[in-house]
Amino acid sequence: MTATANRPSRESEQFAAQVNRMFDRIAGRYDAMNSVMSAGLHHRWRERAADRAELGPGDSALDVCCGTGDLALELGRRVAPGGTAVGCDFSEPMLELARRKAEEAGAAGVTFEWADALALPYPDAGFDAVTVGFGVRNLADLDRGLAEMGRVLKPGGRLVILEITQPRRPPLSSFYSLWFDRLVPLLGTLAGDRDAYSYLPDSVRSFPSPEGLAERIAAAGFDRIHVTVLAGGIIAIHSGVRGPRRASP
Repeated sequence: MTATANRPSRESEQFAAQVNRMFDRIAGRYDAMNSVMSAGLHHRWRERAADRAELGPGDSALDVCCGTGDLALELGRRVAPGGTAVGCDFSEPMLELARRKAEEAGAAGVTFEWADALALPYPDAGFDAVTVGFGVRNLADLDRGLAEMGRVLKPGGRLVILEITQPRRPPLSSFYSLWFDRLVPLLGTLAGDRDAYSYLPDSVRSFPSPEGLAERIAAAGFDRIHVTVLAGGIIAIHSGVRGPRRASP
């Protein structure tokens, strides 16, 4: 059987646990693989996402599914001095690497904490911006996750989601199929975890289109939704403004 065949469905109780274990396993090679797969462009994409958060000194930001911390650290630079940026994730090995980066960078206003994205341990209306960089694909319940992000945002606060998507027109669509469906799993094999890097193209294929994600964000109570597609259709940045009423869970 293939790795895909053995993977539990997103709706099953086992899905989140398996994804959690996968990210624990690949934490040590996550940054290097990101750089290889994106030719180093992932740093610029995170900067573009941070721009869309429209933060300033003294603001507060939450980066959900923060991984090894690059986007949260970028947000921390935007809110300094006097602001705070929190990165949260359910993988402790990822968080350990993020904390090490923050210490090396002297990022005193940035903290990293364990959290479940579907039940965020933060009060209502606590943040000026909430971001997710390459993480919403991994949520077992997208709508519940979006509702939680809306809950912890202040009215008028901004949600920004940076995610991989599928280009629709050649030649990029053909390149994408070759790169993500064939070469990325091969790179994963060379890195010692083919299953994790077979999950990546599978998760992109099963995720809503940019238009579909925009609709889900709107249904979660966000207004002024804007979508930017980058890298020839491989990357999408969604942003929206929290409406005055709490999103329905």
